[in-house]
Amino acid sequence: MFNTWKPMWVVLLEDGIEFYKRKSDNSPKGMIPLKGSTINSPCQDFGKRMFVFKLTAAKQQDHFFQASYLEERDAWVRDIKKAIQCIDGGQRFARKSTRKSIRLPETINLSALYLSMKDPEKGIKELKLEKDKKVFNHCFTGTAVIDWLVSSNSIRNRKEGLMLASSLLNEGYLQPAGDTSKAAAEGLSDTPFLDLSDAYYYFPDSGFFCEGNSSDDDVVLKEEFRGMIVKQGCLLKQGHRRKNWKVRKFVLREDPAYLHYYDPAGGEDPLGAIHLRGCVVTAVEDMPDSKKYDVENNLFEIITASEVHYYLQAASSAERTEWIKAIQTVARTGK
Repeated sequence: MFNTWKPMWVVLLEDGIEFYKRKSDNSPKGMIPLKGSTINSPCQDFGKRMFVFKLTAAKQQDHFFQASYLEERDAWVRDIKKAIQCIDGGQRFARKSTRKSIRLPETINLSALYLSMKDPEKGIKELKLEKDKKVFNHCFTGTAVIDWLVSSNSIRNRKEGLMLASSLLNEGYLQPAGDTSKAAAEGLSDTPFLDLSDAYYYFPDSGFFCEGNSSDDDVVLKEEFRGMIVKQGCLLKQGHRRKNWKVRKFVLREDPAYLHYYDPAGGEDPLGAIHLRGCVVTAVEDMPDSKKYDVENNLFEIITASEVHYYLQAASSAERTEWIKAIQTVARTGK
């Protein structure tokens, strides 16, 4: 009605799509019936927005959705199409969960495993790799993932590693980079994940980009730092593993939408990056262990499209508001 874009938690049912303001909400904000609906992807109605698809309901109402990355959009479109086909054919649609289809043990915590894999000291090392005249930055090989799972005692053998890595891939904790790994993820191989040295993968909020690729529908193209600086300054950032807080210099860029953070003492290379496309950023008044570290005021939280949470603290309430507005703008308009 108001032609505005807002992040929503979306649930695909067998006969419709429900959308919620937050994942924890009990009641949906709305529902789109799928009977008689059509889906169009890719949708080019919005020139600056990537990974958009259009769902036209039976009453000819258009609903536009933007995914965080190409594979996520294609997965949504594939499942929605299947649900519509099931309705037309009088069948029941049910998307099997990754955990059940791969028979993953209930004791496996994929979210905790993902954070361990990203640990700067003990996790998987992100590299610059070259293949087919393309340079893939901030990525790693399928073999490196299985090697890490073995060395961390997460699995007993490489066959189990393939099951676990496939689950991480299907749930969005890993993303394929390059034709080989993308083809496997799309079902053109015996397993979604490949234990190969020429199959590349990356973390969804790692700052991955590919040089030498002219595709309009790939993730982050050419140079990661080409975007204009929107805002920069020092903030307190909570570490993911040790939960301690450190001062970091943050640089917010648009197109592509990244928030890079650096050692304030100097250094040209960033310590890390937060991918903002599809993220949600809000002010928070309290958080776990905030009193322990004496960081009780001017906090705000960034939740990425892959549901990774970042807690930051500004120097004042006004500065917090400025950062939130700037990040929201970049997340909405940047690629």
